[in-house]
Amino acid sequence: MNTVLLAPIILGVLGIVFGAVLAFASKVFAVEKDPREEEIASILPGANCGGCGYPGCSGYANAVVKGIAPVNACSPGGADLAKQIAEIMGVEAEIGARRVAEVLCSGHGCDKLRYDYVGLSDCRAMVKVSSGPLQCTYGCLGGGTCEQVCQFDAIHIVNGVAVVDPDACVACNQCVEVCPKNLIHMIPLKTKRHVAVNCHSEAKGAEVRKSCDDGCIGCGLCVKACPKEGAIVVENNLAKINYDLCIGCGLCAQACPRKTITIDGKVPEPKPKKEDKLTPQDSKEAAVAQDKNAPVPDGVRTAPASKDLDTPAEMLQKQAERHAEKKITDPK
Repeated sequence: MNTVLLAPIILGVLGIVFGAVLAFASKVFAVEKDPREEEIASILPGANCGGCGYPGCSGYANAVVKGIAPVNACSPGGADLAKQIAEIMGVEAEIGARRVAEVLCSGHGCDKLRYDYVGLSDCRAMVKVSSGPLQCTYGCLGGGTCEQVCQFDAIHIVNGVAVVDPDACVACNQCVEVCPKNLIHMIPLKTKRHVAVNCHSEAKGAEVRKSCDDGCIGCGLCVKACPKEGAIVVENNLAKINYDLCIGCGLCAQACPRKTITIDGKVPEPKPKKEDKLTPQDSKEAAVAQDKNAPVPDGVRTAPASKDLDTPAEMLQKQAERHAEKKITDPK
């Protein structure tokens, strides 16, 4: 009987002793927490997306207080949150251009396949089978892996290719990290009109034409059309935009023969060709040419009808040819 009662008594005493030791140790070895850390953590969105480069929002708050992380690293919070964090830290926030994810593929090669894929609808699984079923080994597989990891419903698979909703994107970087083709990049929105090259292929032009309807062939016409030197270059058969220099004029998109470059996500319509303007004299002669029986207006030079003389229509044709030759020989 005494043995039965002794065991719980000993355990109870040991529990009290160990509890007292832990309580004493927690006070002696306590690490003081900066109150600013809790204040910053309370205003963070709580997405724990890792886009800032730190393990969750609490990790980012701790890094900001220690001076390791900048106050504007939280993409989901945006500029307003950066200002609030800067006020807590007593510094000024450097607000840069907003960034969004950009899929460097138009998807117009998704119908050109090397084989029919049967398996998991996941790009990471698809790419393990001979780099995917597409003829273009650089193209978007459309498996939806990026769509699955996005916590903000900002990216979806549309007609076999990933498409980003720039209004919903918070630049958390999750889709960038998960894409096995490295097709998704973070692009700064620095200009009024956003210009993008929707291709990631470094294959030569002849190969691109076989595998995609509008992939970049590295022709360089966009470079020639760009008024800002260095804003767009061709490297490894692929046009690339330098967003530090791009002014968003869109002339490169107008010049692209493959319609690979877009403006605000859309392919620009071709500009209508300028037609030669007819002078009033040409207009009068055109009216005469259309109706041989009509009375001749004043100022129109005609000659009596004969077999050796030109008809009004022939006269008009020759005058138009002389007019075109004059423009070529005399640019002024």
